[in-house]
Amino acid sequence: MRRSVLNSLRAHLGRLVAACLAIVLGVGFATLALSARASASHGIDETIGAQYKGVDAVVRGEQESLDAKSLATIRALPQTEVAVGTNRAYLETTWKGDVRPSYLGIQALSNEPRLPGPKLKDGRFPKSAAEVALPASVAVKRELPIGSKFTLTSREGRAERSYPVTVVGTIDDSTAFGESDTVATPGAVKKWSPSGYIDQVLVAAKSGVTPEALVAAIETSVPGMKVFTGEAFIQHEVQSMTHGIDVLGGVFGMFALISLFVACLVIANTFTILLAQRTREMALLRCVGASRRQVFRTVLAEATIVGAVASAIGVAFGLLLAAVGLSLATRFDWGIPKISLYADAISLVVPFLLGLVATMLAAVVPARRATRVAPLAALRPDAAPAAASKAGRVRLAFGFLLIASGGFMLYVAASSVQVLIGVAGGVLSFAGILAIGSLLVPALIKVIGVLPSRRGGVPGRIAVGNAIRNPRRTAATTSALLIGVTLISLTCVGIASVEKTFDTAMDDEYPVDLIVSTSEKLPANAQAQLDQIDGIDQVVPVRSVMVKKGANEVYVTGIDPAAAKSVARGTQIGELKPGVALVDRDTMMGLELKEGDNITLTQGGRSLRVKVHRADGFDPVVLSSTDLRKLAPKAAISGYWLDANAKADGARVVDDVSQSIPSVKDLGVMGGLAERSSYTKIFDVLLAIGVSLLGVSVLIALVGVGNTLSLSVLERTRENALLRALGLTRRQLRSMLAIESLLMALVAAGLGVALGLAYGWAGTAALMGNQAKTIEYAVPAGLLLTIALVAAAAGLLASVLPARRAAKVAPAGALATE
Repeated sequence: MRRSVLNSLRAHLGRLVAACLAIVLGVGFATLALSARASASHGIDETIGAQYKGVDAVVRGEQESLDAKSLATIRALPQTEVAVGTNRAYLETTWKGDVRPSYLGIQALSNEPRLPGPKLKDGRFPKSAAEVALPASVAVKRELPIGSKFTLTSREGRAERSYPVTVVGTIDDSTAFGESDTVATPGAVKKWSPSGYIDQVLVAAKSGVTPEALVAAIETSVPGMKVFTGEAFIQHEVQSMTHGIDVLGGVFGMFALISLFVACLVIANTFTILLAQRTREMALLRCVGASRRQVFRTVLAEATIVGAVASAIGVAFGLLLAAVGLSLATRFDWGIPKISLYADAISLVVPFLLGLVATMLAAVVPARRATRVAPLAALRPDAAPAAASKAGRVRLAFGFLLIASGGFMLYVAASSVQVLIGVAGGVLSFAGILAIGSLLVPALIKVIGVLPSRRGGVPGRIAVGNAIRNPRRTAATTSALLIGVTLISLTCVGIASVEKTFDTAMDDEYPVDLIVSTSEKLPANAQAQLDQIDGIDQVVPVRSVMVKKGANEVYVTGIDPAAAKSVARGTQIGELKPGVALVDRDTMMGLELKEGDNITLTQGGRSLRVKVHRADGFDPVVLSSTDLRKLAPKAAISGYWLDANAKADGARVVDDVSQSIPSVKDLGVMGGLAERSSYTKIFDVLLAIGVSLLGVSVLIALVGVGNTLSLSVLERTRENALLRALGLTRRQLRSMLAIESLLMALVAAGLGVALGLAYGWAGTAALMGNQAKTIEYAVPAGLLLTIALVAAAAGLLASVLPARRAAKVAPAGALATE
């Protein structure tokens, strides 16, 4: 049988390419997910490990703060060899080109050789209080080469002191996670910030003392501190940093399993095609003495070889993708430090085994089907059980039961905010959809097939008939594409709904993108300066004044209601009108007010009575400009409400606004623009990743559509030849197969989009129910339409090769085949 297996593989190598492609994509995707996570975790582990090499214990304040007394106590322990406190201070500095200061973290340099410290990249470490070493990235960004000078400013109480410093070196921060500190001498840090705090204490044990014994001694001597062994602290830091990577790795892994599942469908169809082509060969083997077990083992042996070879190629392909992705992340500065490719045993072995096992499992059903065919009857594939048969009725009943139970679980998950129940409900209901596919898909094809039946001529009518002739095969063809379209639609709808829900919550918390305020006199061209900032669409001036409410003083802002509605989001600003004051929550609590109360405000002998309406995210009290003129006619412009472009870089706009109006010394900038912009970027990245990753499933599904159409062409060889003999042209034959493929693709696209909407909305409710006051459901119509059109176009594309193959068959030769 070994020779038979090898000969069969060589003879049918072209057909096996489709199965190999599905396996390579699925296994490659799994390898990419696991190796990317392993590389990131290993990179973090190596970085953190290098930072704490030689440290036997790490002490951090938890219930109590670390201070000089705690450090002295730890140093005096008999188990301690060396103990160094990480002194850190934050000072102000005004960088070149900025008009207002920024804060700079400064860490005291340790000279203990047994304990790790920062790595020097260029120059030298500081030796005096007038020298610092900057992180290399900061030096490049601020254009401060070695020898440059700048000024640090410390504020202790009301005292303000300035210290000129010189850059004498740069710190290697290429592998740092987050922004690194500037380095100075311990004396300098103490001088600049006498009240500077100790962040943590690094301890090295004396010879013969175990890290565990050192930790126990420290915990006894300085209670209230969190104490780790060196290794435990490294693992703690790695775990905290890789939490997001674990989540992302889990998402990648889920998509990889989906891809492998879709690949299983494709592999099953591929082996069905092969066995349909080799029915005579199988029958001949049975006639010359091969048993059913031998035939079954032959098919499984072929699947094992195909799975092993394709899985090995998939692992290599996945590693290549991971290496390219990490290289691009470094080259294009995607916000992560440089990480080298690292593949552990799990990254290599698990995807390989998954691909191999998936291939063997997918080949079991076709192999069993081959053994059940009697030698003399093995001339064509078995017919699928009809819905009216006992097997069909059981299948349909089971499918409807799964849909009902899964739908109920989705309802429970959405109403009780239980994500795991929602996931289980989605899986069960979708399994039910697949189970009743042999009834549902043909019915839908009949509905949408009305137009091609009437307007498509003979090819259209035959295509509709062929599509519903074998319901089980048609359902299997659409199922692979249905999975991909459903998941892409679910992802798009879910992300759009979560983003809309988040935007609504942000509108309530930060109704204005940016609020600029100052107690100083603003220049006449201040509004024009803000208007010129790239990313700012509108600037509305506001006037403010301190007024009295009884014995309390309240900061009141006045703005034109019509102009306010053009820059403020949400419904709260719509309540602003003459006679109404918008009051935030804290001010209402401080003044002991409740919704609908009337309050009287006084200023300079004038008084104003207004009705209270709660509105958060603005100034303490907001009046209409008409009311403010009645209360304080001479109130000056004190700031502006700014509306930013939705596509603008929020962080950059905030920086530009913070450095604007240089004649004003103290300029306050508040608002949710930076947070909104950062989350929008996250949503965009998640959407791009989700669509890209799920696109792999669609690609695999298209291979399955092409394979099943090939099976259809094979089974209908004599029928197609008869049609050709009766006058059907090659072009009409290709049109017939194209329409058949398009009908199946449209059903998969329509049903997938509908299921994606339902699952996306249910998932949003289950995920965001406890995190948002109101759940907003979105329908990204343009994106969903694009998904449907791409699926339809892909279905047409998948029909090209099978149609060409069918058109090339000579009618006379095919009719003679028996």
